[in-house]
Amino acid sequence: MTETLMAGLLPFEHEPYFNYTDPQVAQAQRDAFLQVRQNYVGKTFPLFIGGQKVEASDTFDVLNPADTQEVLWRFPNASAEQRDQAIRSAKTAFEDWRFSDPMQRASLLKRAAQLLRERRMEFVAVMSLENGKNWAEADGEVAESVDHFEVFARETLKWAQGKPVYPMPDEHVTTMYEPLGVVACISPWNFPSAIPLGMALGAIAAGNTVIWKPAGDTPLSSWLMVELLLQAGLPAGVIQFLTGQDDILGDPLVDHPDIRMIAFTGSKEIGCRIYERAAKVHPGQKWLKRVIAEMGGKDPTVVCADTDLDVAARDIVASAFGYAGQKCSACSRVIAEDSVYDELLEKVVDLTRGLKVGLPEDNAPLGPVIHEDSAGRVMKYIEAGKNSARLMCGGERAEVPGKSGGYIQPTIFADVESTDPLFQEEIFGPVLSFSRARDWRHAIDLANDSEYGLTAAFYSRDPAKISEARRLMHFGNLYINRKCTGALSGTHAFGGYGMSGTNAKVGGPDYLFWFMQTKTTAQKY
Repeated sequence: MTETLMAGLLPFEHEPYFNYTDPQVAQAQRDAFLQVRQNYVGKTFPLFIGGQKVEASDTFDVLNPADTQEVLWRFPNASAEQRDQAIRSAKTAFEDWRFSDPMQRASLLKRAAQLLRERRMEFVAVMSLENGKNWAEADGEVAESVDHFEVFARETLKWAQGKPVYPMPDEHVTTMYEPLGVVACISPWNFPSAIPLGMALGAIAAGNTVIWKPAGDTPLSSWLMVELLLQAGLPAGVIQFLTGQDDILGDPLVDHPDIRMIAFTGSKEIGCRIYERAAKVHPGQKWLKRVIAEMGGKDPTVVCADTDLDVAARDIVASAFGYAGQKCSACSRVIAEDSVYDELLEKVVDLTRGLKVGLPEDNAPLGPVIHEDSAGRVMKYIEAGKNSARLMCGGERAEVPGKSGGYIQPTIFADVESTDPLFQEEIFGPVLSFSRARDWRHAIDLANDSEYGLTAAFYSRDPAKISEARRLMHFGNLYINRKCTGALSGTHAFGGYGMSGTNAKVGGPDYLFWFMQTKTTAQKY
């Protein structure tokens, strides 16, 4: 049955991006910003518990990172009682959803994909206002969310088929996959649509129920996605949406005995804390909790002497400074062979000096970091770097007239030693380090000199060097002769090695396995 349904699906194609160089498309996006401001700014949004919108007396403000004097909207601080109510609702809903028809799940995800296509510019505008992405960066994420719906619809049907086993002459034996239970999805602010959606769809497609806990800086991008899923037909209780403080939705959510699994994306510090706490078995808990965690990167680009330096420079600037470097996949280290180091550095600096800092709502190439605390942390790295490396450009706060926000000049340091925090630590801002390698093998060694192992790029025309890079570079996502950002759901299964996380590859062919348990059934003839 499921094989027939799989065969009937159209071939998967990635959602195309909007062409904002077309004046009509650009005007439509401006109109979407106006509509979002009219419809959403100043509103207070509810929680979703048991399929119902639930208000709370205590709320928090969501600020515009491009102008922190502007309050965009407000969200509830969920109480402990509301948290526990949501977990009970998800636990109850699991008893039905676990047995739901895989075709039902796939069909509603397909409907959700179409609903999102119809509202893409609205979602782009909300995200741009909420987390400071320019139009192209926000549209790339919303398009990825469309892809997630399409990919997980197909994965739902694929995993429902089970796996073949070696036969027995007197037994009928099957290997099938069953869901786990209630999954807590805890997500970051930098990809408030695609990241939590990917984790939640992994759970839902496998037959689990979800507690969706977004970052407090970017809740509306997530809230709209949950609302869209409910509009597409997701049964009440399958997904709960909670916002609020860490003392209610942090450790107590992770520790709760009815939470079967935690899917997390965020900092190494919090990811390790979740991993450790989830290992403890609490009273009333009947399982060992499963954890998937994606915890960041310190991503290198290796440039060999035989490559096209103009192409490498263009890609480095795009991957280092797109969304102000606030991506776990962003290029933060360039490691170049000695013979081309100075020429490549000059090209990258020239391109970087052409980047303009401005308002995301106006589609500026470089916007603010998410908030002032983040800006202060990034500037500490920059000030320290001025004493340990050679500052090539940037190095100061940037100003946008009449606006208050975490604006920082795109910054490049040269001659960075491998022991420098600029080389080793995730900065999560518009800061790029250059390091010199004796040769291409030394460059690979330097690239691997990190506790992280998420993404990396390798530039060379030599097939032998490329073959060695594929074999030796220790990263979950390795890109040859292209930038290290821009993973596509369904094609570039995304997840890293080492302290980048548990290597659960979202958007890949094995991702649903993390949200399932395996049952072998043998029936004697």
